[in-house]
Amino acid sequence: MSSISRPVNSPPPGYFAQKYVWQWPIRVFHWINALAVLVLFSSGLYIWNPILVPAGEPWNRFVMATVRKIHFAFAMIFVVNFVWRIYWFWMGNNYARSGFPFVWRRSWWRDLFRQMVDYLKLERGHRHLGHNALGGLAYTVFVIGLGWLQILTGLALYSESNPDGFWGTLVGWVIPLAGSSMAVRVWHHLFAWGFIVFSILHVYIVFYDGQQYRNGLISSMISGYKFYEADDIDHDTWIS
Repeated sequence: MSSISRPVNSPPPGYFAQKYVWQWPIRVFHWINALAVLVLFSSGLYIWNPILVPAGEPWNRFVMATVRKIHFAFAMIFVVNFVWRIYWFWMGNNYARSGFPFVWRRSWWRDLFRQMVDYLKLERGHRHLGHNALGGLAYTVFVIGLGWLQILTGLALYSESNPDGFWGTLVGWVIPLAGSSMAVRVWHHLFAWGFIVFSILHVYIVFYDGQQYRNGLISSMISGYKFYEADDIDHDTWIS
């Protein structure tokens, strides 16, 4: 009869437990942001290249005006949601700040390169309950960085209807900085494609991680709970 090397009341090796990771403001932000980006990109493509030709006289159709109204409405939703996420970065739990690019920390660089190697080798590798360094860097560049660029260029274009108004005073400097209104429009269009590239990679990585780590990554953005094995939480200590 083999001896028991662990306490009777301790969990078995390789057990899974669950932890509340994503608070409800993070989850709400995620889905509102996904909807806003989808609507903004679709309506923005039409504004850039209107492909619909309504029948009859255009004076009572207002297709472009309706699309622009939808675009502007969801742009404001995107801005408010964006500011809300920044607020919750400071007010949320530790996982709300996970993945932040602590470039001055050696531990962040170790985690970044280790995660890159794990993905390239298609191995399970180490795990995080929050964002790992690579995921956090991608979010910072594509969501935060591109988000600010889209907000500034979009509001600058919006302000052209009233250059002396509030938005013109706040972000009107973007147009002369870029060189012209058309230049701002082109940059705004190109930045939008950056969101699409990120979205494709994001969806792939989410399904890949969920399959590899069995951590409930997809369902966690609905319930807030993720699954973990005994040693998983240790890899999140660098974000403290």
